[in-house]
Amino acid sequence: MERIKHDGVLIVGAGLAGLSAALAAAPRKALVLTGAPLSQGCSSAWAQGGMAAALGSDDAPDLHAADTVAAGAGLVDPAMAAILAREGPQAVRTLAALGAPFDRTVDGDFATSLEAAHSRSRVARVKGDQAGRAIMDAVIAATLSSRHVTVRAGCRLRGLLRDAEGRVRGVLAEEDGQLIEFTAPATILATGGVGGLYGVTTTPPELKGEGLALAALAGATIADPEFVQFHPTAIDIGRDPAPLATEALRGEGAKLIDGAGEAFMGRYHPDAELAPRDVVARAIHAEREAGHGAFLDARAAVGNHFPDEFPAVFAACLSGGVDPRVQPIPVAPACHYHMGGIVTDADGATSLPGLYAAGECASTGVHGANRLASNSLLEAAVFGARAGRAAAAFEDPKTRPLRATAAPDLPSEALARLRVAMSRDAGVVRDAEGLTRLLALIDALEAAHGRAPPLVAARLVAQAALDRPASLGAHFRADGPADAAPVRTFLNLAPPASSIAAE
Repeated sequence: MERIKHDGVLIVGAGLAGLSAALAAAPRKALVLTGAPLSQGCSSAWAQGGMAAALGSDDAPDLHAADTVAAGAGLVDPAMAAILAREGPQAVRTLAALGAPFDRTVDGDFATSLEAAHSRSRVARVKGDQAGRAIMDAVIAATLSSRHVTVRAGCRLRGLLRDAEGRVRGVLAEEDGQLIEFTAPATILATGGVGGLYGVTTTPPELKGEGLALAALAGATIADPEFVQFHPTAIDIGRDPAPLATEALRGEGAKLIDGAGEAFMGRYHPDAELAPRDVVARAIHAEREAGHGAFLDARAAVGNHFPDEFPAVFAACLSGGVDPRVQPIPVAPACHYHMGGIVTDADGATSLPGLYAAGECASTGVHGANRLASNSLLEAAVFGARAGRAAAAFEDPKTRPLRATAAPDLPSEALARLRVAMSRDAGVVRDAEGLTRLLALIDALEAAHGRAPPLVAARLVAQAALDRPASLGAHFRADGPADAAPVRTFLNLAPPASSIAAE
């Protein structure tokens, strides 16, 4: 097996968190491994709403932090929220300096949108719904022009390398069907979320929680895996993954209506369309389950301005035979973001020496039980850069990695069964019967195919959801108490003996 020694920071994942880490690692060399070509296979490029930051004269980081804490249902780490909010405005300005074309007012200030659970208009956007793609284009250009960064596409993560003391010393990756060991003083996982485990998702299908699972199998501490955020307004036109109708539409005044044309959100929350995402998602789920249907009506709020103000939504709707200028948009909740992940400190360090994590696969504690809208891109930029700087300063232990075996693959037919079961039993509304049924399926799939990373990630979500009987934030139990004590979940899996072999 080929072994490549990298004298610098090794990063797995090329979304906003991974590339922010690579840029921040300078002057240390950074090697970025990504399975898909740059800008593909990452949720960052698909983000529509924008980046939340206290950019306006009527706003302040303390207000942004308070909104973040309030949205998280008692599980947000206030210190982490303060870091995010304090460093947020500079993160947006840094991206603008790299070339991200944020919308501007006539005075040259950042144009901002209001989104659910924000007390101020603070979401910096690009052409209404183009933020993720535009930001990634600018960051990719900066990455490719940086002499200290090398990107190696076509490399799929298959395992973590550790030394005899358990320190992480790199990764095992597959490239063109061959396994390669990449060793480095410090490794950053920026492998994204778990959307590909769900049958209805707004994220790239490649994101199946594999980085999360491999870190867990290596013994890293995992936090809050039961908290999965479902975006209320995926466009229901039968596409996989489902295109997204950005929350900014509701910020602009779009209304949620049933099949009879009646607005229904006022029955569920006093903030109606601007209620927290979990409330809106459950309301839409309830209306659909009752046979009433659910539609986002932006005819009055946006109308003929759709092509210019929300081009991605407009194009997606037209591809499904819906003209949002004159028709309500059929919508459904879809898996959108994982608040849980690999536990890190403020600089991205995990519980395993030599391993860092950033972005959606990490759990900084900033999202709690329910992520505040448009905090995800901001977290990727702020904490990705922090992880890059910290990993660059990590002292090389100069130990020899032990050989590792690749985790088993999950066949496509088995993954398809898992996705259906995850959406049904670990979705917007959960109960013990469904979660027990889901865990039995995971048991059967593991017996047939081994401890494949998607199964490990799915088990983390399902078991933690079963073990939390009361509803909290995005975790809603139909069969449990309405409220739960705001206590975080922390899990550790014992590393399987077969995952480390002698040299």
